[in-house]
Amino acid sequence: MKKIIIASSVLILLFAAAYFVVSNKDFDLLPNNTNTNNKTSNNQSSQGDGSNKEEKSNNDNKSDSSKILAPDFGLTDLEGNKVTLSQLRGKKVFLNFWASWCPPCREEMPDIEKLYQETKDSDLIILAVNLGEDKNTVSSFLKDNNFNFTVLMDSHEQVSRGYVIPSIPSSYFIDKGGYISSSEIGYMTYDEMKAHVEALD
Repeated sequence: MKKIIIASSVLILLFAAAYFVVSNKDFDLLPNNTNTNNKTSNNQSSQGDGSNKEEKSNNDNKSDSSKILAPDFGLTDLEGNKVTLSQLRGKKVFLNFWASWCPPCREEMPDIEKLYQETKDSDLIILAVNLGEDKNTVSSFLKDNNFNFTVLMDSHEQVSRGYVIPSIPSSYFIDKGGYISSSEIGYMTYDEMKAHVEALD
């Protein structure tokens, strides 16, 4: 009986030793990863000033990747001309969503017109996107108020859904690269509009 117990104990010890060896072989992967990291670290440190430039470049890329590209769209104006946002690359864009039945929209329209008159010969494009109204209603409203900036018709409100408009008026300021620089939900004064536009430079 004693021999059986001793033999069993020896077998258990052998199995335990074998498991330990196999386990250690699995963990040999860790030093390889560490070496790879050290190699990368050594390569970076041996680059000297070049590594600083590379780090700065990586930071710039991170900055670019954090920007939001303005969703592209194609809408027609009141004359039937199609305007596509992507075709305006290289220009600054003030994109405003509105409707004639909206009191704060109507309130800020004179300031949009004032900004338009001051910047119409510059690289700023003002686009006022009307939501869901018919052409006659919009045309009459613009004519009655002597508004001259470009109005686009979003009859089925597809573009506004693409911009996830929570309420109107809503405005987006898009830089020359087509990225949204800033946005404003609700009524804006002329000075606020101008500050957003100046930030695009």
